[in-house]
Amino acid sequence: MKTESLDYVIARIAIPVPLRKLFDYLIPISLCSSPPLPGRRVLVSFGKQKKIGMIVEILEKSHYDPHKLKVIETLLDEAPLFSAPILKLIQWASLYYHQPLGEVFEAAIPNALRKMEKEPLKKPKKTSLKTLKTAENPALIPPDFAPNTEQQQAIDSITLSLQQFKPFLLHGVTGSGKTEVYIKTIEAVIKQGRQALILVPEIGLTPQLLTRFQQRFTETIIVLNSSLTDKNRLIAWQKAKTGEAAIVIGTRLSAFVPLLNPGIFIIDEEHDPSFKQQDSFRYHARDLLIMRASFEQCPIVLGTATPSLETLHNAQTGKYRHLSLLSRAGRATMPSVQILDVRHKKLEEGLSLSLLRTIQEHLDKKGQILLFLNRRGFSPVWMCFACGWAANCTHCDAKLTLHFQEKCLRCHHCEFTISLVESCPSCESKSLGPVGAGTERIEGVLKRHFPTHKIERLDRDTTRKKGTMEAALNRIHQGEADILLGTQMIAKGHHLPTVTLVAILDIDQALFSTDFRSIERMGQLIVQVAGRTGRAERPGHVILQTCHPEHPALTKILSEGYLNLAETLLAERRMVKLPPFSYQALIRAEANQPQMALKFLQTLKSDISLQGYPALTLSGPVPAPMERRLKKHRAQLLVQSTSRGNLQKLLSVLNDKINTRTIPYSLKWSFDVDPIDLY
Repeated sequence: MKTESLDYVIARIAIPVPLRKLFDYLIPISLCSSPPLPGRRVLVSFGKQKKIGMIVEILEKSHYDPHKLKVIETLLDEAPLFSAPILKLIQWASLYYHQPLGEVFEAAIPNALRKMEKEPLKKPKKTSLKTLKTAENPALIPPDFAPNTEQQQAIDSITLSLQQFKPFLLHGVTGSGKTEVYIKTIEAVIKQGRQALILVPEIGLTPQLLTRFQQRFTETIIVLNSSLTDKNRLIAWQKAKTGEAAIVIGTRLSAFVPLLNPGIFIIDEEHDPSFKQQDSFRYHARDLLIMRASFEQCPIVLGTATPSLETLHNAQTGKYRHLSLLSRAGRATMPSVQILDVRHKKLEEGLSLSLLRTIQEHLDKKGQILLFLNRRGFSPVWMCFACGWAANCTHCDAKLTLHFQEKCLRCHHCEFTISLVESCPSCESKSLGPVGAGTERIEGVLKRHFPTHKIERLDRDTTRKKGTMEAALNRIHQGEADILLGTQMIAKGHHLPTVTLVAILDIDQALFSTDFRSIERMGQLIVQVAGRTGRAERPGHVILQTCHPEHPALTKILSEGYLNLAETLLAERRMVKLPPFSYQALIRAEANQPQMALKFLQTLKSDISLQGYPALTLSGPVPAPMERRLKKHRAQLLVQSTSRGNLQKLLSVLNDKINTRTIPYSLKWSFDVDPIDLY
């Protein structure tokens, strides 16, 4: 192809392919009604395919012969999709998480913009955010909230830091009014004509927070989460980008959403592991948003009743400003907590007779009950009592869970499902039955004991359909449910003022886990679930069923509180140099054939020289705890260092080594930087 250089510009383009490199293309001047700035999408020919890429930079000169460069098919955007700070964030994320830049760009844009269509142009409104708030419907706004002393101090500290980067840990006990602090600071941001972005860990928390904000603001509020259609998500994304939306509420996928005038970032329940993407581009939305706040020069608030040890450590070392709300708002009081020792006690499908009596007592007093069990389905094991056979998934190293109502056995890792087996395939015995209890089984017990009371079960099985979660929460808030039974989705964030009794049915599984984070998460779970009761004028009561009432972690959190438990855990981690006193990356590999992933990592490890990397250690490689998942055989190699820089340097070297090798197509590998799940 012969071209005149003046007729084209050379663009370096990121393409969403698993190659850690950029590609040079030519852009005809005739296609450019405006300068082809970074952040604009282009349609290009890539091999035998058409791909949508993103312009990263315009070059004066390419390393390649311009006559051999391909010409783009078309320029898809009239203006960049992202501001300079977000483009900087995307490039930082690619380097930090060692993810191909094209794949990070792809993750940052809505699905609708990953298609070969031009973005519908939507220009910013001339009206500033200051004038969007009107008295069109003053009935929506309740009387002004009067913050208590602790809340006012937090509000003042944050609002005095607007228009500058400053991270805050807003540590408030459950029911202390953290949301009101968010609202007051956002009011100050909107008065400056700027926008607020709030991240929540799960879709289930979005409706409640949206309702609270709609009661206090007349500005446009949008929600961004995976329940939206591609079209509706694009519309909401554009409203944020053009400044039409003053407040954006979203899950982790919203960390990259563009804002015309960003003013504050808020992460609610910052400790929650749901903020970490666990596959593909393995980013942590909390950490991304902190970095974005520094690029945008905005304050960021990390709100929680149970701060992660990493966040708490950052507050203790002065990296974050620590704001405390130590008392519940209004007349609410902290609940009383009772450990119920169920050793040598008769249990009915996991419920003790003492707990059943207490439930009845609270129901008689018109109290609402919440039972927590983080295990869905009827039973986690379907077993033959004659020979010991148990139903296993054929795709994963996992047991199949019994779903009694559907008469099926299902893997909760890959969704492989078979009809209920009624004869043992090993010994042909009919003596098969369930072992252990899930929420579906507990629901059956509750219906037998409390037949006249309404029971609401909330887990992934009952909330699969769109709108079912919101409908269930509405019934709960309207008093149409007497007993709430559920998994993690009801454990945090929800304001349930009529709940007077909370029971955690099985806390023991967290006490003896090999995961070094298990006790931290157990403490967070207890505090979060217990925090759903006693949030109004009626006192709350919490019951923990356990076979290990003397466990030191359990007694410490109940007698001294979460922060004291966290201090003990931090001291232990400091001694053995675990995060946050070291930094980790997990190199994962998977393949169709047994041993292939393990051999790949063994070869990689043998090529690593630790010379020049002080205080860096390698653990493994070993088969993953669940070695086979989705028919793939998995292995992992843990890299740990007390120097983040040394860790990143080694990962870059490993990245280059891997990219020079010929790797079987069936073998996939990835880096998981700052992993939160090693197992």
